[in-house]
Amino acid sequence: MNILMTGASGFIGKQLVSALEPQHQLTILSRDPQRSAIILGAKHDYLSSLDELKDLDSFDAIINLAGEPIAEKLWSGQKKLDICQSRWNITEQLTKLIETSATPPHTFISASAVGYYGNQGQTPVDESYQVSNANLAEFTHQVCQRWEDGALKANGEQTRVCIIRIGLVLGSTGGALAKMLPAFRLGLGGPIANGEQGMSWIHQSDLVQLFAHLLNNPDCNGIYNGCAPTPVSNKVFTRTLGHTLNRPAFIPVPAFVLRVALGEMSCLLIEGQYVMPKRTLDSGFVFQYSELEGALKQLLT
Repeated sequence: MNILMTGASGFIGKQLVSALEPQHQLTILSRDPQRSAIILGAKHDYLSSLDELKDLDSFDAIINLAGEPIAEKLWSGQKKLDICQSRWNITEQLTKLIETSATPPHTFISASAVGYYGNQGQTPVDESYQVSNANLAEFTHQVCQRWEDGALKANGEQTRVCIIRIGLVLGSTGGALAKMLPAFRLGLGGPIANGEQGMSWIHQSDLVQLFAHLLNNPDCNGIYNGCAPTPVSNKVFTRTLGHTLNRPAFIPVPAFVLRVALGEMSCLLIEGQYVMPKRTLDSGFVFQYSELEGALKQLLT
């Protein structure tokens, strides 16, 4: 296939490029094509802007991973605007290009996040969950709602749209786990707040394979949760991580400390969801790493 890809230089994007490049031709959207070519390889085609395209008739599929990192800086007003616009604008541009194409791509796979569900406490949720009015004010839901809506507008007779609501991606060289490792390796890790908030996680290899699964299965359409079928509490996650590293993990981080230090962004750590991938499993996808301990051992030992 000839695939147009955004967000290819990110933690997941780089792995997905490696998985797809043996069989597919990739055209990569990048703000810095020369730098991306050094990172990802000169064999791919590169675009610096979607304005270079009049239509998408030459593409078979789109994979949309573009988005400003959500947890690298405090959520100032400008940072929140950057988080939103970096996701919304590109997604809506892609949809408009699909709508103006005579023979548009047959598949559009766009990322989202389990933050769509908002803070759910102990209640498990799957793809069928309807968000209540109480969740509508949460920033993470607002970001994901419009992000998804922008992509789903492209769904039609010629193009199928798949949305992956991605959970905590486990990888030793990137993502949240890599940021946690230094403290845990020093024996300074521990549960956050009361430790009961859900952590819906997925091994990096399973997420890459899920993108490939949706790309190659034309019957797949709609929302899919990109997280393993065994979400755990933060308390269980930290205990399992400490055990895997053979380090103690009992130093708690009080919620008020995070609220003072991180402001509104603290919700990413204090709140959570127990997300189940029902439609993902129903589509025939098989997780290679369905248990947290096995996933962490593969990455860290």
